[in-house]
Order: sequence, then structure tokens, then C-alpha cells
Amino acid sequence: MAPISEEDRALIAAAVAKAEAASDGEIVTIVAPRSDAYHDVALHYAVLLMLLVPAFWGFAPQSLVDWVAALLLGWNAELSRELVMLYMFVKLAGTFLVVRILLAWMPLRMALTPGSTKSRRVHRKAVELFRASCELKTRGRTGVLLYLSLAERRAEIVADEAIASQVEPEIWGEAMAILIDEVKAGRPGHGMALAVEKIGAVLVPILPPRADNPDELPNRLITL
Repeated sequence: MAPISEEDRALIAAAVAKAEAASDGEIVTIVAPRSDAYHDVALHYAVLLMLLVPAFWGFAPQSLVDWVAALLLGWNAELSRELVMLYMFVKLAGTFLVVRILLAWMPLRMALTPGSTKSRRVHRKAVELFRASCELKTRGRTGVLLYLSLAERRAEIVADEAIASQVEPEIWGEAMAILIDEVKAGRPGHGMALAVEKIGAVLVPILPPRADNPDELPNRLITL
């Protein structure tokens, strides 16, 4: 993923200032490298594959079981209950550790994380950031958060009460679509600026600028 350059930051800040000048809305832009570490996803895969070990050996042909036992213990060795349980424990623990080590590599962990899980985590993070940066921070509750999570290639728009009460979530679709397209093309900064323009166009008819239109929230891009 292409990094956000200083030129991108200036472009986004200018787009925010222009959009806010045309309405009473306040737009906050935040970019994060990712919204979650997904440790639980790695743990779930490790546990699942660990549980498949006894299932595999339970359905394995007896010839395979005998061959492995002979390889490990010798051809004349007898399998006692203690040895069976010991080797099963070693295989379970080994499988768990190998999977956890492999999934410590973040690109693999992200690739194996279901899309629905990524969407939920990005949305949850966006709501948390909105509450910290926008909610109740403007006099008319007119804040909007544009949040981009780079690793998941997902974005969220969260609006304060005065906007959310008048704008259906589907209205933000064009801004979201153009942002994600630009992110996939390796231009996240340009995509953020274009999305801000679309958000501004939505705000103009519902929140015309007041005679006094103070800049209540920062225009600069916030990176986590």
C-alpha cells in the first residue's frame, strides 16, 4: 500500500477546508494502517487445526498408523495407552505452535481473516474514533468522520446527529466507492480528497453555512 505523502496531506486538508467553507459541517479524516491485530483470528485457526489432528488419526488407515508407530518406536514396539496419549499431546501442541508462528506474519493473518470480520472491526474502530474526535465536538452536532483502514482496504463514514438524522447511510455510497477504488489503485491520499469532496456535496443542501462559520475541528489528516 502506497504511503500517505506530504502532498497527499496537503491535498486532503485543502479538500476539507473547501468542503467546510460551503456548509456548516465539520469533516475529520483519519487513516490507520489497520483496525485490529486479529490475534483472535490466529488463535481460532490454531485451535481448529489442532482439533483436526485427532480427527485425522481417528480416520487414518491402520497401515499408516502402524507405519508411523514403527518409524517412531521401532517395528517391534507395542503401543501402550501412555505412549499414545503422549504422542497425541505432542502432535496437538506442535500443530498449535506451528500455526501460531506462521500466523504471526501479518500479511498471512490478514489474508486468512474473513472479509466480514474485517468489516466489523473497521466499523467498530470507526465508531470509537468518531466518539473521540467528532461526537459532541461541534455546536450543532455537525461532525463527520471519514475513516480509512489501509490493511483491510475498507472505509467508514460516521456522522453526528444533525447529519445522520437527514442522510441515509446509502447516500455515502459514492464517496465510499471512489475512495476504495483509489485505495486499490494505490492512491489512498487522492481517494481521501475525492471522498471529502463527495461528502461536502452531500452536506451543502442540508447544512448551509451560517453567517459565522468557525472551523471547529482540525482539517489536517490524522494518521494513527
